[in-house]
Amino acid sequence: MGERQAAAVDDVPRGPGEADAGGWAADLAPLTGWTSKADAVASVLRKRVTEGRLRPDERLSEEEVCRILRISRNTLREAFRMLTHERLLEHRPGQGVFVRRLTVEDVADLFRLRRLLEPAAVREVRERPAGLDRLAAAVAEAESPAAKGDWRALGTANMHFHQALVALAGSPRADELMGRVLAELRLVFHVMPDMEDFHEAYRARNRHILGLLERGEGQAAADYLTGYLDDAERELVAEYRKVADGR
Repeated sequence: MGERQAAAVDDVPRGPGEADAGGWAADLAPLTGWTSKADAVASVLRKRVTEGRLRPDERLSEEEVCRILRISRNTLREAFRMLTHERLLEHRPGQGVFVRRLTVEDVADLFRLRRLLEPAAVREVRERPAGLDRLAAAVAEAESPAAKGDWRALGTANMHFHQALVALAGSPRADELMGRVLAELRLVFHVMPDMEDFHEAYRARNRHILGLLERGEGQAAADYLTGYLDDAERELVAEYRKVADGR
């Protein structure tokens, strides 16, 4: 099952409501070449989580999503099973399917996986790598007027940066895995208080990583990323624990 990253950002998170019906259909329309229709639908749902348009504890109505996307219940249920396996959705007996709310342990495990993926993706870089333009575009996206004062847009740009970083490894499987990791992380940011200061600090650090890779300093970039991820985990887990504890 492939993963396609979305470039568009919807500043107002929305579920599968009538007002957003055209957006759902537009998301599904360009998806071709998938193993099955369920794969394509799962990609639409995953994209909406990553972009912030589906939020933790939001219920997904089978009837409504099937009507908007013009798919069968069997197709949607298969997509739901895929995303439940990916820990993005959960079935609550007697209530339906909901976007999952992560635990503090989930957050720590996501960073454990990121430390395996991201530094390894850049460690062997010895010269300016092909694909660095995508990374530079993500840095520029974070500097754009749309991202200034809007931490959700800034957070999406940051996710694009880390997806592009892993893409430097040239592994479709790593790309797919990173896409799933980032979708889960978006669920963390949804329940946090204002994250502007957090994202602002890492915007500058992303620029530094880009500079190292432009000079072909892959080992230095990998070492810097390890510290970057350690700091991000410590800060995020501390804040997320407060939210989880109701403080």
